[in-house]
Amino acid sequence: MSDLDPVLARADANLDTSLETLFDLVRIPSISTDPAHAGDCRRAAQLLADYLTSLGFDASVRDTTGHPMVVAHHEGPNPDSPHFLFYGHYDVQPVDPLNLWTTPPFEPSIGVGAKGQKIIRGRGTCDDKAQLLTFVEAVRAYKEVQGSLPARISIIFEGEEECGSPSARPFLEANKDELKADYVLVCDTGMWDDDTPSICAGLRGLVGEEVRIFAANHDLHSGGYGGIAANPLHIIGRIVAGLHDEDGRVTLPGFYEGVEETPADLKAVWDGLERSMPHVLDRVGLSIPVGEKNRSMLELNWARPTAEVNGISGGYAGEGFKTVIPAEATAKISFRLVHRQDPLKIRESFRAYVRSKVPADCRVEFGEHGAAPAVQMPFDAPILDKAKKALLAEWSKPAIVTGGGGSIPIVGDFRTILGMNALLVGWGTADDRGHSPNEKYNLSSFQKGIRGWVRILDAISA
Repeated sequence: MSDLDPVLARADANLDTSLETLFDLVRIPSISTDPAHAGDCRRAAQLLADYLTSLGFDASVRDTTGHPMVVAHHEGPNPDSPHFLFYGHYDVQPVDPLNLWTTPPFEPSIGVGAKGQKIIRGRGTCDDKAQLLTFVEAVRAYKEVQGSLPARISIIFEGEEECGSPSARPFLEANKDELKADYVLVCDTGMWDDDTPSICAGLRGLVGEEVRIFAANHDLHSGGYGGIAANPLHIIGRIVAGLHDEDGRVTLPGFYEGVEETPADLKAVWDGLERSMPHVLDRVGLSIPVGEKNRSMLELNWARPTAEVNGISGGYAGEGFKTVIPAEATAKISFRLVHRQDPLKIRESFRAYVRSKVPADCRVEFGEHGAAPAVQMPFDAPILDKAKKALLAEWSKPAIVTGGGGSIPIVGDFRTILGMNALLVGWGTADDRGHSPNEKYNLSSFQKGIRGWVRILDAISA
């Protein structure tokens, strides 16, 4: 028996009470984007702070300009112990459309999934309440058996991840001396498949821009002004059409500054994974990939930047037909960033490009919707190798090192403000339906996720 076996056994024995804590948290409708649920967000924060206090942490609820943060600290075995900051978020997405839920979203329960597996049902189970509790329950088991933790542990739980983390940056700036650690640990990602763990070595950054083009001082009759008056929708169309060249590359000047090539050995692994899996586009009814030519879909999703149009509006879009030249039109465009791309430079390059397309008698306004850099763990980082070995001991299958197509804005801020790389390990699965009706989390993900964090904590603290 290893020294870790009693801790793992305690984690298993604690499963029922761990689920009780999770259910209490899921019952709180902590929908951060809806002001009506501000009190619920604070209740969720207080529940977590109280629970961490009961485990021996110095924990508190901290006010921000928006929903509160939970911050907690626990000493390690000695002052020279490694120091890790764990991050998760307690806020959740709205539940609409409610009629598509088969069980009430904030009444958690155990059920049976489509594959016959036991599942935990409820909004926030996968994203991110069960995920964050896998780490807390691992810490609980470790302390109950060993009497202490193997490293200094700090925790920060956010209440605004699902609405863009507007309070995160000022909070980190104001508390960076307190929160600085050797690494940040994050549990807000997923497994490669139901039986294969993965470690996300990078998350793409994000720049969101809203463009509003103004032309005539009122909507015009297209019979009287068609062909002679500027049409904002035409201008938007030219802007959108010019964002990519024929090879799928983004045309903005300086866009690829800081973009590195994927290491050849990792690219070969990803190419092999893609050949062994169903076509990525099959499940959404498509078959022809777009984007940069001569790159695999996994590389495009995990390690290359993008420019996407998320919405265009203007003119008449109601029932029937109206021959109108609109006075204004709007486009919402987002950029996913990788490696060392500078989000502020990308924003300025985009705005300069848009201005070059707007006629002199028209005007443009811009709206910012977030700017976060990418996060990239060095592929040869020792902590990455230790985590892979720890996961192999639990799953008996090698962990897949992946990239992340999405973004977690605060993780980018951990890098730029606190200078910390992030180890992202999560236990979600492809069918968990995060952000959708009938969100769930596999019971095995919860139990083995707790055990996985026990093993990772032990390995990276040595």
